[in-house]
Amino acid sequence: MIVIRLAITELRRITAGVLPKLAILALVVIPSLYAGLYVYANKDPYASLDRVPAALVVQDRGAVLRDAANGTSRRVDYGEEVASRLLDGDGGFGWVETSELEAEDGIATGRYDAALVIGPRFSADLVSSTRYQPRKASLDLLTNDATNYLATTIAKTIAEDVRKAIAQQVGTKAASAFLQGLDVVHTDLTRGVKGANRLVDGTSRLSRGTVQLVEGTARLASGAEQAASGAGQLSDGANRLSEGATQLEQGTQTLSSGLQTLRERTSSLPADTSRLATGAREVAAGNARVAILGREAAEVSRVVAAQLRAARASLADALATLVQDGLLTRAEADQLLDQLSAGAIPVDRAAAQVQRASAQLDQLGRGSEEVAAGAARLAAASPTLVDGISRAASGGSQVASGSASLAGGARTLADDTGRLVAGANELSAGANRLASASTTLRDGGRRLESGTAELRNGLARGLRKVPDLDERTERRTAQTIGDPVGVRDDTLARAGSYGAGLAPFFMSLGGWIGAYVLFLLVRPLSLRALAADGPSLRTALGGLVPPALVGLLQAGVMYAIVRYALDIDAVHELGTIAVLVVSSVTFVAIIQALNAWLGTVGEFLGLVLMLIQLVTAGGTFPWETIPEPLRSLHWFLPMTYAVDSLRQTLYGGEAPIVARNLGVLLGVCLLALLATAIAARRQKVWTPNRLQPELVL
Repeated sequence: MIVIRLAITELRRITAGVLPKLAILALVVIPSLYAGLYVYANKDPYASLDRVPAALVVQDRGAVLRDAANGTSRRVDYGEEVASRLLDGDGGFGWVETSELEAEDGIATGRYDAALVIGPRFSADLVSSTRYQPRKASLDLLTNDATNYLATTIAKTIAEDVRKAIAQQVGTKAASAFLQGLDVVHTDLTRGVKGANRLVDGTSRLSRGTVQLVEGTARLASGAEQAASGAGQLSDGANRLSEGATQLEQGTQTLSSGLQTLRERTSSLPADTSRLATGAREVAAGNARVAILGREAAEVSRVVAAQLRAARASLADALATLVQDGLLTRAEADQLLDQLSAGAIPVDRAAAQVQRASAQLDQLGRGSEEVAAGAARLAAASPTLVDGISRAASGGSQVASGSASLAGGARTLADDTGRLVAGANELSAGANRLASASTTLRDGGRRLESGTAELRNGLARGLRKVPDLDERTERRTAQTIGDPVGVRDDTLARAGSYGAGLAPFFMSLGGWIGAYVLFLLVRPLSLRALAADGPSLRTALGGLVPPALVGLLQAGVMYAIVRYALDIDAVHELGTIAVLVVSSVTFVAIIQALNAWLGTVGEFLGLVLMLIQLVTAGGTFPWETIPEPLRSLHWFLPMTYAVDSLRQTLYGGEAPIVARNLGVLLGVCLLALLATAIAARRQKVWTPNRLQPELVL
């Protein structure tokens, strides 16, 4: 009750008269004016940015955008698109399109707060990546911090928003063109895989064909070697045939010459036989010589006939080999054999006749006596003998002529077989080279088959990795690539406006200012209570109640203006009122303690504390951004907890945080009250400094 009486006494003192009442009213309104004006002035500054003048310079000349997917092109003018967006009111500021010179002059003189210059190559740089000559497009932002620093900051934000919007638009279009190109690649790869499959089939057949080619060329090389060997044998046989034919020619020439001699010598045989009949005895010796000649002729005829048969057999073998190797036809071979056979018939006949004649001559020689007896018969048979000798001579001439022809043909055959041997050797060498080359071709065919299989498999793997998108998916994918990150605003507690965001800070600061100005009129301690030497705590409470009551009025008026005049709704209204009440009482207690202990210096320290808490409470920027040593003071000053609590109650934060902060504020309040009580105890003793202080405000 004494505390109440002390409070009532102090209230009567400070409200005695009209001016004190007006002063109290002013003290009640000051925090509301401070907080209300600040919150009102900053309620939603971004909604009025269109009143901030800004210059827009468009120099873009446009560009041609080529669509590689379908080969078309179209003209784009991104600079005009940006200008239209800004001039239509989507750019924040009040944009005015002007020239670059005017914009620079306006920035320098303060007529414009910012200027955005879109250069002449803006569109060309944006589409440069489609020509694989990428260049970054740039927007030139002109600002002047001497005009307004925050306007510069906002202008940078707007320019960044424009950049992001253009980047999103161009990125989406580029991604769409890229995905369309992938669709073309997918189609071409599909055709490529099909073609590669056909290529693999073809190379497989080629590989199998080269294997068969190697086998065939190997057989060809082997056959060519056999042909070369047979041609060599044929050449040897032809040479032997030529030698035999030459010998036959020589023998038949001798035979023909002998038969001619015989015919000449026996031409007078009929006449002689008649004389022989008369002189058989005289002819006996001649008959012996004739018998010797007959035996020689028989021997020659046998040799000629044997050589002729041997030549015919060799020729038949050689011709059969030539026919088998395809160098002669069967008809040609038969014709040669027939010619040889036709030439051999007279020789055989002549040889048989000569042998018979030789036998007769032998008989003539052995029985010369019988010659005489048979001289008459010989005379009768001599014309026939002469005629046979004549025919033998004629046949010998024919044999000589045939053997000459045979010798010429045999020599020609030997020459031809020589050329045949050379050709067969060349054929064998070529066949061997062909066999070697076909082996290389076979190995290359196998590598080609393996390579085409690798190509087919690689194309198939690439095809599986290239997406095949439908039109809707392609469009959504392009949009996502162009703008891959979206920010979902999932705020746990929302302020609603810029002014509402600053309201906790301004209301807390208004409470401190209200507490500070109260002690310009209110005494921290009642002099009557000090003089009465009452309990120190009671004296401290008696000094706290009057300013605390006025502080509550300050808080109530301030909350009413913020709530109803500025239309800032509190999520937790009762909590907000409780925070304002506790923080106001705490601030009053702190200022009371400072004044009770230090007097005028304490009032000055209250102002210093307000200034320090302006930067340490984290009312505007996050307190973590404050440099040391101010950051260390954040948790040791009471306005920190008042600001944090009002944010929780105004925006819908966490009740435990509010309870913790209120606990801290109440603790500070009790400590301040205790400090005031100690000061009250000390001030019961009057000193010269108290009677005449050095500094009075």
